[in-house]
Amino acid sequence: MTTAKSDEVAGQGPAAPATPADRRERERMRRRAARRRGGGWWPYLFLAPWFVGLFGLTIYPMLDSLYLSFTDFDLLSPAKWVGTENYSRMFTDDPVFWDSVHATLLYVVVSVPLKLALALGVAMLLNRDLKGIGLYRAAFYLPSLLGGAVAIAIVWRQVFGGDGLFNDFLGWFGIKGQDWISSPDSALYTLVLLAVWQFGTPMVIFLAGLKQLPKDVYEAAAIDGARPVTRFFRITLPLLTPIVFFNLVLQIIDAFKTFTPAFVISNGTGGPLNSTMLYSLYLYKKGFTDLQMGYASALAWVLFLVIAGFTAVNFVASRYWVHYDD
Repeated sequence: MTTAKSDEVAGQGPAAPATPADRRERERMRRRAARRRGGGWWPYLFLAPWFVGLFGLTIYPMLDSLYLSFTDFDLLSPAKWVGTENYSRMFTDDPVFWDSVHATLLYVVVSVPLKLALALGVAMLLNRDLKGIGLYRAAFYLPSLLGGAVAIAIVWRQVFGGDGLFNDFLGWFGIKGQDWISSPDSALYTLVLLAVWQFGTPMVIFLAGLKQLPKDVYEAAAIDGARPVTRFFRITLPLLTPIVFFNLVLQIIDAFKTFTPAFVISNGTGGPLNSTMLYSLYLYKKGFTDLQMGYASALAWVLFLVIAGFTAVNFVASRYWVHYDD
């Protein structure tokens, strides 16, 4: 006795082979079901505004600025192709460019580590279950909401002026102050202090990371007699390295793009003696004050490549000091 095939039914013969029409109908049904699962063209309709913004406000302006970087363009007459002249001029015949590079690198190297260190320290102080702790967290975050405003930069210029509050504070200790904004040796560091004062954003990110650290590890370390400093360097900091890396990348990018404080505090001049001539300020001056838009576009692309290079280096170096769960 032989076994019937799976497509046979008791008392019936084998199923009739599918005709080409049946196969085409099944294929249409399969495609129709796939379209229903994928949503058809509706997702693309809802994404259309984003695509318009991406291509119209990001990709096209970037490509246009790349073209302009190889031209002589003053916003009033048609662009004239000059090849790599803007780039060669930048690196060989423009001393102010190197002043802006020096000021920007010094600003980034000094402000970013201080800002992250202060943000982490305050986050650890606020990582406690105390009454009214939410109010304190909001108060420490407030400078980050106000720090980028023109009004705060104006206030900062008044605070560190010759008759400002900072000199009044020094006078209580018998120390004679100076006009910190007008001194080329100290003007840039007033911008650094303003940047460090805006530590709220990395602080909130650090605080979120601290909330996720396992408490049993700290309990075991406390039982073993580990001191708070030891627990910080052996437990907290290694577990927070992904958060430190994230904040480091974001803050370096933001520091390179700093514009408003330098513009307001120096009255748009980058003085004294180009000590506050940050790169973004110099780019703005060449493009909208001197009407050298082609040269400004070249400056913008150099800044883009520098930021991309710093970010790439951070990602490569992160494999040696950033520790993940796995």
